[in-house]
Amino acid sequence: MGSDAFENLRLELRRGALTLAVLAHLHTEHYGYTLRQALIDQGLEIDEGTLYPLLRRLESQGLLVSEWREENRRNKRFYRLSTNGKRILDQLLDEWRRITTSLDRILQEA
Repeated sequence: MGSDAFENLRLELRRGALTLAVLAHLHTEHYGYTLRQALIDQGLEIDEGTLYPLLRRLESQGLLVSEWREENRRNKRFYRLSTNGKRILDQLLDEWRRITTSLDRILQEA
């Protein structure tokens, strides 16, 4: 029972962090594989089954734009922040900083 509760809470915690990380990385254009590798290289594991639905959702929300292009004789979908995505990312980063500052204070007291 305890490990199920932990896993559910861990996934909930990661969900928002992954969204923020994906948006932050897409200030520079990436296609899915290079984005995933960049996140992994910086210590944030994300599987394809999580990343691609997240990219589609963020695009449907107007935060990303994408285009298909051929690279190395393969069609790849490249993603980048939209104008609205840049604005939302700035707001989310401000909120993230407020939350982490508050959590740091709370955890120091604990």
